[in-house]
This record gives sequence, C-alpha cells and structure tokens, in this order.
Amino acid sequence: MTVVRIRGFKIFPDRHGHMRCYHRKTGIAIDLNRAPLGSAEFMAECARIGALTAFTAPKPGTLGLLINAYRAHAAFTDLAPRTQSDYQAVFNYLKPIADTPLVKFDSPLIVRIRDKATTKGRRQANYVKTVLSLLFAWGCERGHIASNPAAGIKQIRRKNGLPDANRPWSDEERHVVLTALPAHMLPAIALMMFTGLGPKDALTLPRSFRKANEIATRRSKTGEPVFWPCPVQLTAILADAPRHDAIALCTNSLGKPWTVSGFNTSWRKIKRRLEAEGKIGPDLTLYGLRHTVGTILREMGYDERTIADALGQEGIEMARHYAKTADLKPKMRGVVTNFDVEMDKRKTKAVNPDT
Repeated sequence: MTVVRIRGFKIFPDRHGHMRCYHRKTGIAIDLNRAPLGSAEFMAECARIGALTAFTAPKPGTLGLLINAYRAHAAFTDLAPRTQSDYQAVFNYLKPIADTPLVKFDSPLIVRIRDKATTKGRRQANYVKTVLSLLFAWGCERGHIASNPAAGIKQIRRKNGLPDANRPWSDEERHVVLTALPAHMLPAIALMMFTGLGPKDALTLPRSFRKANEIATRRSKTGEPVFWPCPVQLTAILADAPRHDAIALCTNSLGKPWTVSGFNTSWRKIKRRLEAEGKIGPDLTLYGLRHTVGTILREMGYDERTIADALGQEGIEMARHYAKTADLKPKMRGVVTNFDVEMDKRKTKAVNPDT
C-alpha cells in the first residue's frame, strides 16, 4: 500500500478501516470519497485548505484562541466536511475581531455582530449568530468563558410577504424546464429532479457511484447516506446524455466536469428566458427540486422518516440513531418504484392537462 504524507495533514485509518484525513491546525477534514488519496483532486483540496486557514497565532484569552481550540477538538473534527467548511467561513468572517478578549463579549456585542452581518443577507447574519452560540457553548463547558453571551438571542425574522425560499416546482414547471434544457444540462437537472440530490452533490457525483442503475452516495453537507434506484425518466435521460470521459457523471458542453458557479450561470440564462416567456413562475431555484421530491413523497403518503432517508437527512434524531446500521436499499427500492409511477402520472397530466 502506497503511503501518502502531506505536511500539515493527518492521514490515518479509522476503527472501521476507512482512511481519513484532516488538516492538523484547523481540523478541517477532506472527503476521500470525492478526493481520493494522492489524486490531483486531493492535492488541490490540501492546497485550498492550507491557504484558506492560514491564521496567525491568536492571543491568550481571545476569540481567536477559542476558535483555534474548538477547531482542534473532536466537536469540530467529527463534523461532516461541508459543515466544517461552513463553520470555517464564519470563522474567516470573524478574523478581524479575533483579538477581542472573551471577557468583552456580551449579548449587546453579539447582537451588533449579528446585525452587521446582515450586509451579507439575513440568513448569513443568523448563521453567524448560530455558530457563535455553538462556539461559546463549547467554550463555556470547558472553562474558556464564564457564560454563553449568544444564548437566548433571537434570529432576525424574515419579512412578511416574502416568497418561500426554494419553493417546490410545479409539475408543469418541471416539464417545461426539461423540454427547454440543452442535452448537456439535462443529466444534472434530472438528477436533482428525480433523486432529490442538492446541486453540488448532483454536479460532482462520480460516474462510479451509479452501479446497476442505482445511485449510492453521501451528502457532502452532512455525510448522511443516500440511495436511489434510478426512476425510468432519469434512466432515459442519462442514456441519451452526450458521451464523455470525465470522472463526474454530469459534464458541460466540453465534456468537462461542471463547477457549481458555471452551472448556475447557464441555468440562470434559461430560467430568465422561460420567466420572460411566462412559462415558469418566479423564484424557481435548483435547490427547490430537493423540496419538490420531499413534497411529492409527502403527498404520496410517506412518513417523515422515509422522506428523511430518501433525502439523506438526519431528521428525527432518535429514529436515525436506532436506524444507523439499517440497510436502506430494500426500503428505497420500494419507495422509488412508487415514486416512479407517480412521476409518470404527473408528467402525463402536465403534457395533457385536459386528460
């Protein structure tokens, strides 16, 4: 077995024999399923993390020192790579105040930090407050700070009358978009539409993760397993997709793996045209397809636990805890068989509304 060593990173087998890797200084883990050891993707991820997390030594008793202590602890290193990355983005945002003594943090200061972050949007401001609360709670338990100054601070409320974020797509909208898409964009949209994968997971899904016309992967955000036999419509779209030699299942018009930003740019042009033509409603998002799958499964009568399993969500905590080692394949084959029939009915109704 080839030994891989990268300065600043710990590479080791876990108790199940699976290889793991994380950045020693920050604790950020690398998903070796998507970036195998020694591959170009792995080396690029090491370089990215090393550059992203180049922090100077923090002063004792400051926010920066607390952040460093937290990132080195299992409370952070055991998180899914996507969650670590999201937390790290907040820590990077807080870097200008890293030298602030912990004794100066109180509720009014947390509120000011939260409100200032609204320049990046309401959701981001609330996320900054949430991460600070988690950080201070961890520090409080370990004696770094006397109390959690972010405890009890409310989220910034969403304004009344705003449309729901990532609303489900209607049956007609799904049919219109599938008809309007160029061949090289169809596979990615179809993956999101017929499996509930989020945009990033669909765009980066390796071809090898589809075997015997079944998709088995894990969500990049949570690490939760996702298993979906391919419905008939998805199978047909993938069979007609342009051929390529890329590792990823979905590629752009040049046969190269999509970037999330590149796909969003292409999708935005099509969406604006269809909106202008009155063929789709406003506020259609790619992540809304994930909500669409959940909504359809709920309308079909499936319980919340089944929907959570289908979408790779932890959801109902104790149910997930007791079902950790359950084999989802038999369950999901039955679910997708029924989902397949339902999607065919909806397609027929969307194409022929008078029938």
